Amino acid sequence: MRVLENVELEAPGGELTVIVGPNGAGKSTLLRAISGLIPRAGEVLFDGAALPARAAAIVSRGLAQVPEGRQLFAQMTVLENLELGAYLVSRGERGARLERVLELFPRLAERRRQLAGTMSGGEQQMLAVGRALMGRPKLLMLDEPSLGLAPKMVDELLAIVRRIHAEGTTVLLVEQNVAKALAMADSAYVLERGAVVMKGDARSLLGSERLRASYLGSAS
Repeated sequence: MRVLENVELEAPGGELTVIVGPNGAGKSTLLRAISGLIPRAGEVLFDGAALPARAAAIVSRGLAQVPEGRQLFAQMTVLENLELGAYLVSRGERGARLERVLELFPRLAERRRQLAGTMSGGEQQMLAVGRALMGRPKLLMLDEPSLGLAPKMVDELLAIVRRIHAEGTTVLLVEQNVAKALAMADSAYVLERGAVVMKGDARSLLGSERLRASYLGSAS
């Protein structure tokens, strides 16, 4: 069964682009297709060139995805999980990247010897993002990073995403919290039943009566 139909979107370099929509709209499927985790039809261009279908080749081109559910190695330490994110680079370069990630996530630095499976949900999500950043991606794709987290932790995590974006990394974010996502993004797409039904400047969409009525519970 085809989940996505004629989906066209852009994630301009240096910008934060968000994809919102109801459960089952195809948001996660879209990110998985871009990442090469599932077969895809059509064409994905990155830096002006067609993106290969194999996930390993896609990572080497500078794309990284933080999947829904985090998919950490629970019986490995924080450091071991982070180091796996830089398996394609030299040991010396890996050390420099690790230092940068631990600076961005002080909580991970404090728990560097702790097993990933014993951490809180929010800490695990930070670790998943940190692991992706170890590859120093040009494009960071995040799939529902706030799912299941307490409101305070959601705010902390999204603040870190904003900082990552502000420092020059292009971000493509799938997020269930429509209001917070649109408030922090440059541009946005609304996906329903596998198709793009709205797109444009994120702040303009946040003020759209149609979107507010459908996702924010108000038409005012």
